[in-house]
Amino acid sequence: MCKKFISLLIFLTASLFISTAQNIVKNEKHKKLVTEIDSIIKSEVAGNNIPGAVIQIKKGDEIIYKNTFGYAQKYEYGHKLVSKPELMTTEHLFDIASLTKVIGTTTSIMILVDKKLIKINDPVGKYIAAFNAPDKKQITIGNLLSHNSGIYEWYPLYYRAANKQEVYKLIGELPLNFPVGKERRYSDLGFTVLGEIIETVSGLPLDKFIKENISTPLGMQNTTFNPLSSGKFSKIAASSHGNPYEKRMVYDPSLGFVFKEIDPKQWNGWRTYTLKGEVNDGNTWYAGGGVSGAAGLFSTIDDLQKLVDMLMNKGKVGGKQFISKKTITSFLTKDDFKNGLGWMMDPENPFMKNGPMGTFGHTGFAGTSIAVIPHDKISVIILINRQNMDLLSTGEYYNLNPIRQQVFNVVVKNCK
Repeated sequence: MCKKFISLLIFLTASLFISTAQNIVKNEKHKKLVTEIDSIIKSEVAGNNIPGAVIQIKKGDEIIYKNTFGYAQKYEYGHKLVSKPELMTTEHLFDIASLTKVIGTTTSIMILVDKKLIKINDPVGKYIAAFNAPDKKQITIGNLLSHNSGIYEWYPLYYRAANKQEVYKLIGELPLNFPVGKERRYSDLGFTVLGEIIETVSGLPLDKFIKENISTPLGMQNTTFNPLSSGKFSKIAASSHGNPYEKRMVYDPSLGFVFKEIDPKQWNGWRTYTLKGEVNDGNTWYAGGGVSGAAGLFSTIDDLQKLVDMLMNKGKVGGKQFISKKTITSFLTKDDFKNGLGWMMDPENPFMKNGPMGTFGHTGFAGTSIAVIPHDKISVIILINRQNMDLLSTGEYYNLNPIRQQVFNVVVKNCK
């Protein structure tokens, strides 16, 4: 009996030692993660490269890092410093730009697939008559989600369309840019068409469908299109000063967006003020009334985390299946172009470079990004209002990829 007790005591002591050692390692890694990420972002803010940022990192059920940096607005139109810059908080809404494609549009398509109202291999022409044309009849919903439909990557729709109906009609009339399924070229117009499909199938405007089927049931109360229209949001991070880069896309042929039917001078509705609650994306704002399948959503770090958690939990929310595991898996399986449906999965993407198998994510032009490592139940959400700094002398906005890559590397290194 005495020998058994001594053996048990030795076992418990050894277990306690191992557990303590593991906790020390874990705590040291956590301290290192916090120190390194703080250093990365503080350096960027101090160097006047970015106005501010909000970052959240979650592993399993635990938020292991959450911090805010800098300002929600630092500059006014004309690159004038704000007299009293507004400190960044976790409550600030960001223009999430192309994260709309995955948070809103892709999730909406998942829901319609789950309800058996559509199939991924359905031809788009089944829902939109213009896509029954000879050059477009092969395009499927899956092609749109995979960015290999052949549709133009971008087009200044507002030069020829003044509202949503005119936008849909115009896209249906535009020729294809390359053969269906042969190349992957990231397309805003393709996701605008997905927005049209969601509206056609559901019978609801896109913003209402997303509110009723995603944001409200998931408790994403601060996720919305056109946040100024409700009057309830006082904290919104400022983005660009008008649309200087998009204007360059129209006027500068070196960027590759030259259309014989477009004379840059035939339209001049450019905004001449700092955007704070108005979507930066010109097609969405000027021609879509602030709503499209490609851009337009505003959200907070905590709201975005709720949708990411749902995906990491294979569609489960609070013990209930919000989206089926089968649908989640099919959308997060790599295609021939190394990406999922809607979500990016190519490990060459700088914001999730060399991520473990199954890593997925997306970025937004305004400065937002999400990277998820399902295997380790890790998510990295970074919101930066980079456009408030204005264009660099090169005519580009500050490149956030090095920041994203550094933060991702720190997370992978210290969260195993």
